[in-house]
Amino acid sequence: MVVMSSVTAYTDLPVPGARGFQEPASGSAAMTTASSRQAGGWSGWLGLGAGHSGGASGSIQQGPRTYRTGPIVHEYKAGEMIEGAFRVMAELGRGAASIIYLVQEVKTKQIWALKHVVRQSDKDARFLEQTESEHEIASKLDHPGLRRSVRLIKKRSGILTVSELFMLMELVDGVSVDKAPPKTFESAAHIFEQTARALSYMHAKGYVHADMKPNNILVDEENKVKVIDLGQSCATGTVKKRIQGTPDYIAPEQVHLRPITEKTDIYNLGATMYWALTRQHVPTALAKGDSLVGHLDDSLMERPKPVLEINPRVPEMFAALIMECVEIEPANRPDSMYTLAERLNLIKAKLIAAAAARKSGSFKNVMSEAK
Repeated sequence: MVVMSSVTAYTDLPVPGARGFQEPASGSAAMTTASSRQAGGWSGWLGLGAGHSGGASGSIQQGPRTYRTGPIVHEYKAGEMIEGAFRVMAELGRGAASIIYLVQEVKTKQIWALKHVVRQSDKDARFLEQTESEHEIASKLDHPGLRRSVRLIKKRSGILTVSELFMLMELVDGVSVDKAPPKTFESAAHIFEQTARALSYMHAKGYVHADMKPNNILVDEENKVKVIDLGQSCATGTVKKRIQGTPDYIAPEQVHLRPITEKTDIYNLGATMYWALTRQHVPTALAKGDSLVGHLDDSLMERPKPVLEINPRVPEMFAALIMECVEIEPANRPDSMYTLAERLNLIKAKLIAAAAARKSGSFKNVMSEAK
């Protein structure tokens, strides 16, 4: 954990080329870059979901749609105490109905990220429900590749009505893949293997992340991965009441309100890898423009262009795996996230061997085995 002597506020940025989003994501963690640490401040992206911006009130513009935001009832300033236990160091960012603060727990001196969600109208109830669900799931998971949620504090305006929530979260020191994509295929395989193993752990516990994208994968200086933002997470097999996800990475079953399974995460991660290695997005079931619902008939969906047509330098084994992950039919995707992780590990091993072989003159033989 890194303690800063001075902190500057920042807000998040949308995924490059994003066409819009269904609804604001629930936000999660802060990260720093080496340069910002040296400068004694914080900069970069906070996992609040695409399209969020700072300001006490106003609107969020994303593509053709505008999402209204309202003022937070109480905004904490640096030096103020929250619930008598946490001293605010800085504001890190804002969501549609939340503010995330950098705080220090007075008793332990521990530094945390603290998400404050306020119910100002009945329609805000879903943000509180989503935050409660995020904490409930995250607090049950214990994996080095998943960001921890430590505590949930509730404030009530009556006997039954919860009016405010404070979610205490692990402060993650890393940079998101959308801000710093992997520079080599070996690094990409390593990062996405770690991501897949964290998700495989979630699946073994009976949960699906349901919103994997470059923004939600943080990588630290040691190249270790932390998956963040469990705001859309749910039990395996859940059928959601409304479309939730990020359009450029959303699986067909999410758009069509079918059961969410580990195959959904495989598609989302596959779409993430596709972007990382091609800088293009896969076409998804969400229509472009104002319509939020695309083809209900999967057979009419546009198929993604093969990875190798966009970037011929991608190793064939890697490209084939990505295309398998973004198959429209879940049954045609890898059978599990564990299998995906193992295949990424094999790709990484072959790439490492190829790099070593360059020095010995046997490079062509190694690469032929990777095809």
